[in-house]
Amino acid sequence: MSHPRSKSAARSRDKRRREALERKHAERDAVRHNSRRRWRIGALIAAGLAAVALVVWVLITLLGSDDEGVAAPSATATPETTSEPTATTSPASTATTDSGDIGWSTSGEAPDPALAEGRTWTATLATNVGDIVVELDGEAAPQAVASFVALSQEGFFDQTECHRLVTSGIFVLQCGDPLGTGGGGPSYRYGPIENAPEDDVYPAGTLAMARVGNDGESMGSQFFVVYQDSTIPSDAAGGYTVFGQVTEGLSIVEDVASAGTITGEPDGRPAQSVIVNEVSLS
Repeated sequence: MSHPRSKSAARSRDKRRREALERKHAERDAVRHNSRRRWRIGALIAAGLAAVALVVWVLITLLGSDDEGVAAPSATATPETTSEPTATTSPASTATTDSGDIGWSTSGEAPDPALAEGRTWTATLATNVGDIVVELDGEAAPQAVASFVALSQEGFFDQTECHRLVTSGIFVLQCGDPLGTGGGGPSYRYGPIENAPEDDVYPAGTLAMARVGNDGESMGSQFFVVYQDSTIPSDAAGGYTVFGQVTEGLSIVEDVASAGTITGEPDGRPAQSVIVNEVSLS
């Protein structure tokens, strides 16, 4: 028969064991709870930092877009060689060499200005949306007119697409690129700038040459038609060569402009495609 004291001692030991085990479980649960709490806090902090970073990135992206500006007419830069024209900068281009048939387009040198000096031509640009008639002023811009006439005579402009329309800041339709991308032109480049307006104002109907920004020796074949009075700021090279004036068909360009660009942006490819089928001279 067991002694009463032995039973009491055993019960005491069991009680102490249970209490010790309960304390261990409680301590373990507390550690787990604190660990989960710290994890949740860390996750919230990380999410908050990610959100702040996203907001900063968006702001930088939106505000940074102002640096691009609105380009002026250009063949690749400004009307004609290596950069996109912006409505507030100037006509530019980014033209590269386009071989084509034997003729001035493949020559390493621009036509002699003597071809146009003191002469006036009437050029008719027959397009898919109607004829645009321009008068070319060989007295004011002999080099530009000589080049335009020579390229026209060899069919360089035939079946070319007007690749750029600007509807804000400046108002121009840019054409003359055989590639239709803003990167095409003849093998030669020429300058200097001729007959640029001193006040940087280009009235509606003006026909002018596109060029690379800050490079007055970069003109080739890309040109632009101003369909609404525009102020196009000069750059380090000066203004833009004005070599002619639209005498008939400016309303055609105005209608093209009213249709906007294919993207709806103020500077891009016209929504109404304009193809120059041929250029005839008289």
